Amino acid sequence: MVAETTVPISPRLSACTNFMLGNPRACALFLDVDGTLLELAPTPELVQVPDGLIPLLQRLHYSLDGAVAIVTGRILGDIDHILRPLRLAGSGIHGAELRIGPEFDIERVQARLPDDLLADMRALAASVPGIIVEPKGPGLAVHYRLAPGAEPLVLAALQTALDRHAGVFEILRGKKLFELVPSGLSKGTALAALAKLPAFRNRVPIMIGDDIGDEAAFSVAESMNGFALRVAGEHYGDDRADLAGPRAVVRWLEQLAHRLTVIEQIQPRH
Repeated sequence: MVAETTVPISPRLSACTNFMLGNPRACALFLDVDGTLLELAPTPELVQVPDGLIPLLQRLHYSLDGAVAIVTGRILGDIDHILRPLRLAGSGIHGAELRIGPEFDIERVQARLPDDLLADMRALAASVPGIIVEPKGPGLAVHYRLAPGAEPLVLAALQTALDRHAGVFEILRGKKLFELVPSGLSKGTALAALAKLPAFRNRVPIMIGDDIGDEAAFSVAESMNGFALRVAGEHYGDDRADLAGPRAVVRWLEQLAHRLTVIEQIQPRH
């Protein structure tokens, strides 16, 4: 199990908890991964999955009648690998990928990363130690966590490359990275699309995230009278956050799953 951690009780978190426990079959859970469920790592492949997280997500998927989705900037296939054997509905690459249910294939938008743009970013990475280029099908992430002084250089190179492809892609700032995503897509468009699916339709959305890219999904969730829970870290300070970090997120989800199980025993499904 995940080690004990203190969960700060913000008004949003308290209201969300009370609503979910009072209306478990009227809620849908949307989860970011890096920095939310998992602690950030120096490189994407070095993230560690906490003990008990995968069965916890399976329990929540059952308790909420399948209304649990991943909303990530990563490729969904990478998330499947990290959480194997668990597969959930979800969206990857900031809305550029969609999977409507665990048993379905991943659908991807048709936008393709131009060869010249990818070549330029790889040339930059080759010239500056610590820069990591992560192709994502129709998107791209350029990490500079291991080369923090390179932020202006990375941004300038991306902007120069994008000038040749005006209107096709957008630059999204993240935690020690910049991402290129197809224009018009975001985690907000992803949540809106997922919320229309049968397992999520007419449910109150609860979005949990930790970074700038999650803010579009927060806005959509709140516009649907749902909840936006912010996770403390490099983007949200303790004064703005509802949960103190990924350990606090997992602990809250553990408490929620336990109490939902008790409710299930008292009020069995018909």
